[in-house]
Amino acid sequence: MTRFAELCGLHGPAREQAAQRTARLIEAAGLELVRIVWCDVHGVTRGKTLVASAVRRALDEGIGMVSTLMLKDTSDRTAYKVFERGGTASLPGFGFANNLVLLPDPESFHQLPWTAATGWLRAQPWFQDGTPVELDTRRVLQRALARLDKAGLSMRCGLEVEFHIYRITDNTAQVDPEQAAWPGLPPQVQMVHPGYNLLAESAFDMAEEPLRIVQRTAQALGLPLLSLEIELGPSQVEAVFDVTDAMTAADNMVLFRNGVRQALRHAGYHATFMCRPPFPNIISSGWHLHQSLVEADGGRNAFQRETPRAGSTPADAAHTLSDLGSHYLAGLLEHARAMAVFCTPTVNGFGRFRPNALAPQSVLWGRDNRGAMLRVIGQCGDAGTRIENRIGEPSANAYLYMASQIHAGLDGIERRLQPPPATDSPYGQADAQLPTSLGEALEALRSDAVMCDAFGRPFIDYFATLKTSEQQRHDAAEDKADFHRREYFSRF
Repeated sequence: MTRFAELCGLHGPAREQAAQRTARLIEAAGLELVRIVWCDVHGVTRGKTLVASAVRRALDEGIGMVSTLMLKDTSDRTAYKVFERGGTASLPGFGFANNLVLLPDPESFHQLPWTAATGWLRAQPWFQDGTPVELDTRRVLQRALARLDKAGLSMRCGLEVEFHIYRITDNTAQVDPEQAAWPGLPPQVQMVHPGYNLLAESAFDMAEEPLRIVQRTAQALGLPLLSLEIELGPSQVEAVFDVTDAMTAADNMVLFRNGVRQALRHAGYHATFMCRPPFPNIISSGWHLHQSLVEADGGRNAFQRETPRAGSTPADAAHTLSDLGSHYLAGLLEHARAMAVFCTPTVNGFGRFRPNALAPQSVLWGRDNRGAMLRVIGQCGDAGTRIENRIGEPSANAYLYMASQIHAGLDGIERRLQPPPATDSPYGQADAQLPTSLGEALEALRSDAVMCDAFGRPFIDYFATLKTSEQQRHDAAEDKADFHRREYFSRF
């Protein structure tokens, strides 16, 4: 009998060895449960928990997953009318809450450090006939990386992730059945440091207990954590990760974000990766994505330039970036408005784009300029030369964020686009502004033919349907603050 992994074209000697190795690790560690986890379009991990003895079979045959999990907006409402005739006509393979199959990757095994005798495996969804579900966001990044590979390039990424940690003071409202709602309330919290004292050692000392949990969780999961820092805002912190290949970086972001929230919750803390928590005087959180391209032949940084281009000035991209890097930069600028919704995908996140707030407002680049949307870092001869995108929010889906960079940058390379001079006034006048709302960002995406074709029109329509549901519910909410509290603070 054909195994499901064979039907998908995945089974082979290497995968069989990996599956056997994972089974041995589970047995040797005395694990009782293993979570089979998938990352949804909103960056949230979902899945099923198997008893340890059921895992080996799941590695070959997968486990069933209701298809409506892929059709949820941020409130967990199904955005398609799955039980009406034609309700999923635009989504071949979906309908009537049918089953998909989650197939775990045996190479992704981790033992969870915050809960007893529990393992973790990353999975991706497949249709029951063994064909891939192309709407899966990890598959979207896989396609983008395959396109990059055809150009003889790969992507390297480093992560700077800001978020907020609060101590839970009262969880009554969240678990009181008399107050249950859709979405539910978050817990009552207090800050772990008062803020407005950037990188203060005394503030780190105040927040050391939860930050130690972050540190130990990240390291136990094998994540390349470099530093933990006190950010400017009240109760705001930052985690910085070393550079890896793009897919590893995206997988690490998913694992870090969801793992840290759970580990801190076990210890009585509430961590949130929403951009702007629902309190007065907060500072928005960003997710700064450092990126460069690497030549497949030899691994050289393709953005690196040895000497400035003749006749260039420091305001010119080609003074520091290679010609390929300059074209890539120009592509990011060309499609900045369209890719914004993949970098900042929530209603909440667009409140971050304010002047003089270390967050961008305009479609500009700058040389080591933290007010610009794109910050070019490095000097001639510097193997660490890179571009930092500063428009991301920390709740963004990592796979879509990175895929948007690849598609935009490759268009710049293929059309040999040239960037304008670097800005020295990031909050001054500019030809193009970043979108100021989720609705505007979705419209910018729909109107960009290059990005729609790169992601595929079916995916764009699917993504826009889910996000439009979110925008419409926000517009209809009488109490906007309560919407943000329930929709994002409670869940992200």
